[in-house]
Amino acid sequence: MADPVVQRDRGEQKPAGTEQRTPWRVEGARPGETGTPKPPRWQTSRGFWTWLLLLLIVNWLVSSFMLRSPSRTELPYTVFRPQVDAGNVTTVTSTNDAITGDFRSPVHYPAGDQGSDVTRFSTHRPTFANDNLYEALASKNVEVSAKPPAGASLLQQVLLGFGPTLLLVGLFILLARRAAAAAGAGGLGGFGRSKARRFEPEAGPRTGFDDVAGIDEVEDEVVEIVDYLRHPERYQRLGANMPKGVLLAGAPGTGKTLLARAVAGEAGVPFYIASASEFIEMIVGVGASRVRDLFEQAKQNAPAIIFIDELDAIGRARGGAMSVGGHDEREQTLNQILTEMDGFTGRESVVVLAATNRPEILDPALLRPGRFDRRLTINAPDSIGRRQILEVHVRKVPLAADVDLGALAAATPGMVGAELANLVNEAALVATRRNHDQVQMPDFTDALERVVLGTARRIVQSPEEKRRTAYHESGHALIGMLTPGADPVRKISIVPRGHALGVTFQVPDVERYGYSAGYLHGRIAGMLGGRAAEDLEYGDTTTGAENDLEQATAIARQMVGRWGMSPAIGPVSVLPDPAKEQPFSMDGGSVSPATKELVDAEIRRVLEASYDTALSLLRRERDRLDRLTAALLQAESLDTDAAYAAAGLASPARVGAVVREPAAQTVGEPAGQPVGHAVGSGAHPPP
Repeated sequence: MADPVVQRDRGEQKPAGTEQRTPWRVEGARPGETGTPKPPRWQTSRGFWTWLLLLLIVNWLVSSFMLRSPSRTELPYTVFRPQVDAGNVTTVTSTNDAITGDFRSPVHYPAGDQGSDVTRFSTHRPTFANDNLYEALASKNVEVSAKPPAGASLLQQVLLGFGPTLLLVGLFILLARRAAAAAGAGGLGGFGRSKARRFEPEAGPRTGFDDVAGIDEVEDEVVEIVDYLRHPERYQRLGANMPKGVLLAGAPGTGKTLLARAVAGEAGVPFYIASASEFIEMIVGVGASRVRDLFEQAKQNAPAIIFIDELDAIGRARGGAMSVGGHDEREQTLNQILTEMDGFTGRESVVVLAATNRPEILDPALLRPGRFDRRLTINAPDSIGRRQILEVHVRKVPLAADVDLGALAAATPGMVGAELANLVNEAALVATRRNHDQVQMPDFTDALERVVLGTARRIVQSPEEKRRTAYHESGHALIGMLTPGADPVRKISIVPRGHALGVTFQVPDVERYGYSAGYLHGRIAGMLGGRAAEDLEYGDTTTGAENDLEQATAIARQMVGRWGMSPAIGPVSVLPDPAKEQPFSMDGGSVSPATKELVDAEIRRVLEASYDTALSLLRRERDRLDRLTAALLQAESLDTDAAYAAAGLASPARVGAVVREPAAQTVGEPAGQPVGHAVGSGAHPPP
């Protein structure tokens, strides 16, 4: 019955370019290859194979029609035997049971008008015949000879003796050529060739910093790299060397790959892009060979940029509990990357950019100075950054005059470039279905509801179940309206969406970079408000509060065990960071059982206190709860103004300023956790 806190994966897709910017073209030729590619050898020798085929056909025709011996007529043995007794047979040649020979006088066979005169004949002697044929032939002075059975020809002997071997060798050569072609190189050496894709700056319009928005602070850090690649002599004359590697860390889609392409586009140098998983193969050593080939290509075409995406696929810390030794393919590939980066003198004008979503699990050897000297964290954009990203994505989308990108940016806290690009695309799809000539603001609003709240479901509910859901959502909303400092309520709906029967959506007017203890207590109370409203109205609860309890328990656990917001525990961190927790850790932790019991008791205390707060507040404001429920049952969905008016409260004013909570009781926002959240009544079966 409760929709979880919306955890948005932060990702930045490449913004839609202007008419002057199109996706880069991948060069098919390897470095150093020039001119028109040579056609395959079989194409250059097509004439030879044609003439050879014609000669074979002519040879077959000659051997079949011109050189073949005259034909003989096959006669039954019962026709041949009387001719022997009559002395009409002159010569006989035998090969096993087959007999061929000539008649003195032609024999008409078969009888009748359909027959013909036969002089040369062939027949077969039955195995059960006991007529003493040889004595009969000898008595008639017939010339008798015999031939041995025909053996296999030389060609047949060669095919039977060497055919299977030749087939196996041919199959191996065919597979090797296909594998080499897939690897982009000829011969068996293609297995060790790099699969990195090369983008050439002169191949066409390129990606630049104009295509990157919302991450200005990170963009400023990489401008120096661009300047070094353009003018390396400016830095070398003062003895300065460019960082060998730059690690871009951030949630999925925050713009790491886009930023790397923009650096290469602004510098005007070749750009090699490869995923770390492309280096790994079943054969140990292939990944290391591909790393060597990639770095060799970049050095030959310096200045250049190497971009390795998802570095954690091969860069995990070695020697942990899950380590399998130093001879596996992943570790050999990692060792080769470390060796290649150590081989840089700083004057090759080759910069290695790498991206990862989990920098905390990388091997320390990768992060030390001399390898990845710089580490840049790409966070979710603020309201201004989201507006800039929206402006990039709507370049090719015709917008109506009522579209307010600033309002959209304020309504999408926690969203990053990929999600904003998806929002723009969904709005365009909605406008297309409605036959609009331009994308209007209602199209964006409906698209945002679809993305955040889910797609509406058409299910039939009983009036009582619908009324219970309305009370549940009204309890969530009213606690949010009456709690000081809580996020304003932006949408209440009892239209089933996704897995929820109803949804309450809260979005702050300001950007929060820290959460106070009071705010978190109020947020837990709001999550438990739906259960409290059901308890107040019906005297019991349903399974719909399942996700509400999960969210509230997760926040309370972090407050007590990590953020020092419990007087009983004190300013001690006794729980690990969920993002860094090792599920297969063998140490068992350093927290005593007594402390764990105390943590559990404090979590229960926080949850029970928040539930009592919600229940007492709803009991005191019962009239507002009933009016809000009645309005929700009538309209099914209420926006901000309608919801606050139904509850008899003033609508919150939009602020738009950046609020930083007091440092005494705040907690930094974890990476990937948005400010906006949704709670709702879900349809969960009983246990």
